Order: sequence, then structure tokens, then C-alpha cells
Amino acid sequence: MSATAEPPPTHVRAAFGAPGEDVELLEGGLAWRCGADGDVLIKPATDTAEAAWVAQALDTLDPEETRVARPLRSTDGRWVVSGWSARRDMAGRPEPRHDEVIAMSLRLHTASSVLDRPRLVESRQDIYAIADRMAWGETYVSLAPEKGGRLFDVLAASRRSVSLRPQVVHGDLFGNVLFSGNAPPGLIDFVPYWRPPEWAAAVVVIDAMAWGGSDPAIVERWSHLSEWPQMLLRALLFRLALHALHPRATTNSLGGLETASQTVLEVL
Repeated sequence: MSATAEPPPTHVRAAFGAPGEDVELLEGGLAWRCGADGDVLIKPATDTAEAAWVAQALDTLDPEETRVARPLRSTDGRWVVSGWSARRDMAGRPEPRHDEVIAMSLRLHTASSVLDRPRLVESRQDIYAIADRMAWGETYVSLAPEKGGRLFDVLAASRRSVSLRPQVVHGDLFGNVLFSGNAPPGLIDFVPYWRPPEWAAAVVVIDAMAWGGSDPAIVERWSHLSEWPQMLLRALLFRLALHALHPRATTNSLGGLETASQTVLEVL
């Protein structure tokens, strides 16, 4: 389902407390702002089970110094209605405040450490899940060499065993945290993985270097995190595998990850 095709049906908007015809497609086409007050965001839920899990998690998590966009239940108590989920709007926009995102990640994962391992982590078979398992040596598929597969194979040889404890973590915070002046950073979603929190922080670092214009010194600033070189390596392998598997990735879009790999190689 695409948010750009049609707005949420009338019965969906009514179910989430936003009746009427006031709808606006947000920039990026991922959600619709609905209701007379414009404070309800409704978006497609392509995976009903995951959308329900995310809503329940965001409804209960209370990380320190973090705003959380609370999900909305329907009038009959459901998190998902006819393939749509909803949350309250939140002020702010993504900004290149990468170190603040990493700090928020650590606070978030202190809070999420109490969550049980969701079954959906095991059942997922999308390219994100496959790339994650490849990064940790749990599966292997052939990757296009020119889209990142060649570099993946070279770097994978540097993997070493680690002893960090896995837990529920958000594996895609880069670009998904909202800032509004001096207000605490805002969490708007949760993409669950079962990995150490240090790995989630490392994914933000790799993304920031590859696509966010961050200086390589960001690696050193967080080097106090446990088993940091191996977490950076696995985060880089995750993004390389995902890039190689993604149908819209090109050899040109690989450049940022190639640059990030130079910094990671220096700390291995």
C-alpha cells in the first residue's frame, strides 16, 4: 500500500478520532495528517503484526530525556485498522545532530532492555532482516559485487566473536529522530532487531559518515562503548549487505559506505 495513492478511508480516520475531510500528505509521502486539529498522523501498516508490536512498545517505553510520539488506539482498542496505524503528531524535523541521536539511542535501549524478544524478529524475511543476519554471519546469500558484495566479502574476514548481550534495539534511528530547538529528541517509530545496543549506536555512526556528512572523529567520540571496533564492523556489513540487496541501490550510491569503510578499517 502506498500513502501517495489514496488517503486513509473515512472509517479509518473516524476510528482513530480524526473524522472529517481534513487530510494532508506529509513531505516524503509516508503518512497523512488528519483531523481538524491536524494532530493525528495515519500511515499504512504493511505488516500488521509488526505495526501492532511497534505501537505497543511505543505506548509503554519511557526513555529518559526523550519525547515519544505516542501511538493511537482505535475506538475499539485496535492498533491497526484496515491496514492503517496512527500516532500523535510531534514537532520537529530530522537534523544532523548525530551525537545526540547516538546518546538518545543509548537511553532508549536502557529502557527497551526489559522488552521480550518479539517473534517477528525471527520470522522476518525482508532484505533488512537478511542483511542483518549476514552481518552477523548467521546466513549468506550471493551479493552483487559492484553494489557492495565485493567489499562485504573483504571486510567479513575481520569478524571476531563478541560477548555482548543482545536485546530489543531500534536498528534504524538515523534520519528518524526529530529535533525542535532545545526540546529533547523525538522518537517517532521503532524498527526492532535483537542485537546489542552498542551495535545500534554503531549503525547510526556508519549512516552518519556515509550519508549524513559526519566527520570521521565521531568514531573516536564513542570508542568507549564495549567491543566498539566489532560493532562498527557489523554495522558496516549490515549496510553493505542491505545496499547490495536493495533494488534501487546503484554503484554511485555505494560511495558513502566505501568512505566509511576506510575509517572502520583504521580501528579494526
